[in-house]
Amino acid sequence: MSSLSTSKPTAPGRQGSDGPNLAPGLYLVATPIGNLKDITLRALETLAAADLVLCEDTRVSTKLLQAHGLSPRLKPYHEHNAARMRPEIIRRIESGEAVALISDAGTPLVSDPGYKLVQACRAAELAVTALPGASAALAGLLLSGLPSDRFLFAGFLPPKSAARKAALQELAATPATLIFFESQNRLAATLADMAAVLGDRAAAVLRELTKRFEEARPGPLSELAAHYAEAGPPKGEIVIVVGPPGEEAKPGEDRLDELLGAALREASLRDAVAMVTAETGLPRKQVYARALELEKAGGG
Repeated sequence: MSSLSTSKPTAPGRQGSDGPNLAPGLYLVATPIGNLKDITLRALETLAAADLVLCEDTRVSTKLLQAHGLSPRLKPYHEHNAARMRPEIIRRIESGEAVALISDAGTPLVSDPGYKLVQACRAAELAVTALPGASAALAGLLLSGLPSDRFLFAGFLPPKSAARKAALQELAATPATLIFFESQNRLAATLADMAAVLGDRAAAVLRELTKRFEEARPGPLSELAAHYAEAGPPKGEIVIVVGPPGEEAKPGEDRLDELLGAALREASLRDAVAMVTAETGLPRKQVYARALELEKAGGG
């Protein structure tokens, strides 16, 4: 792999006014997902020294670069022109240029076609270097409070409900926390489909990550779906994090009392406890103790 260094590379490279030389190759550079300060020193050096910076939208990237006093040469690279652009990029690197790839926000190659460019560089035996940094998926996972020892990033789900449910069904048995991106207008419908297919698992909706109005809203999928159906589409970019199988949200005390009260009116204490334990996943001892308290309070 090529890397930043303070000595001149053996192959041609460009030196920025304040940065080190860059050896020819492709540099995958993570950019902020909201807060413009969330960019590394190494990323700034690389963007300043690169011969060319590929980006999704030059208008978006120009704002970031100007905020840090940078004005590199920009060229669009996105799903609509990627196939046409890749041969040109390969030729540039082969001729000795250092090319950086960034996305509008976050880590490139996550939910964009950049991996095909990496494949092309590998096939041409050209150097590829990754400069890690901000990631909405990881930031959302950290703030969700859900298990982070094993997780799956599933990107965007299909926009239509039938296809979305089919995709969720494929993920239902995955023994990991699930991370999704979603649009504002589809959020409530997607949460409802998740509750229907995955069960009422513990989840969290994260939005405006790293920005002034950052919000993390945890809760069972059904409650989150109801909230956004009533409140309407929220502002900002959205990450949904869903707990793994077995992470169904546990009912609070009021809900437990409601379930036990209904069960005790129709069944014996033993059967009522068994029913509520199966429905909630709570420990049998906890349910039994609460059932005894309710019977005593009711004079049963």
